[in-house]
Amino acid sequence: MTNPSLGVAIVAPAGYVQDPLAVERGLAYLQARGCRVYNYYDHDAIHQRFGGTDAARLAALYAAADNPEVDLVMAVRGGYGLSRLMQAIDFERLGNSGKLFVGYSDITALQMGLYAKTGTLSYAGPFVANDFGAPELEQFTLDDFWSCLAGPTHTVVETACGNPQVDVAGTVWGGNLAMLVSLIGTEWFPRIDGGILFVEDIAEHPYRVERMLLQLLHSGVLARQQALVLGDFSGYRLGEMDNGYDFDAMLAYLRQALPIPVITGLSFGHIPRRVTIPFGAQANLKSNDDGFRLTMSDYPTLRPA
Repeated sequence: MTNPSLGVAIVAPAGYVQDPLAVERGLAYLQARGCRVYNYYDHDAIHQRFGGTDAARLAALYAAADNPEVDLVMAVRGGYGLSRLMQAIDFERLGNSGKLFVGYSDITALQMGLYAKTGTLSYAGPFVANDFGAPELEQFTLDDFWSCLAGPTHTVVETACGNPQVDVAGTVWGGNLAMLVSLIGTEWFPRIDGGILFVEDIAEHPYRVERMLLQLLHSGVLARQQALVLGDFSGYRLGEMDNGYDFDAMLAYLRQALPIPVITGLSFGHIPRRVTIPFGAQANLKSNDDGFRLTMSDYPTLRPA
């Protein structure tokens, strides 16, 4: 699928890209698909661990949103940085732009703020450098993104053993667990009732994952959801002190302690093979012991011309 009318803006609202060639490959990939690319990432403007100063990153975000030729605003990568911008972001300006914002990991904060402040839906989807600019492209990730973008519905089918039987419908939302928890109690944490919450994280030990999920429980968030869907939680290392406490032990505890069903096996997180999920879409989740199906609808799409 190509779409010559699709304008794509590239921004770095969080971290910078260590390999500038990854950005070049990502831009080339988009151009090869017929997209008009507007690059607001300047590798020479890196500031400390960020893709520019706070002011510069915010200005680039606004420039992309204000550009009438842009349809998609895509993050070049994640990494810490959006937390520093949240108080300064004019979410009404971004939401009223009509642009579709795409990313995951640290970009979760932007997606949460957009939905909380304006009800604007976004995409938990690929990065320009990490995905479109990877040395070896993961075709599944790319195909799933373009399929989701075309709409009008998007279905994720996963094979996973041990999940409970579930058939629920509601608003699908979530993203990076650490970013979600960091926003509890702030104006950027949306109140979503009857939702389907999906989470992922990288290099977080099972006890930290448990602690963050318990914070969502104790703050009343989980009791308002219909299901919790776990994505990838790799990259951690167990230690001698764990004494048998691993991810499976943590999962067993959560399934006993949480008031909602916990589903595992979502291909989402800091992994090459990853699905795209429209944050704020309406969704139906059907699960059994063999796997689950998540069907999403009522979200913004951009179909080929």
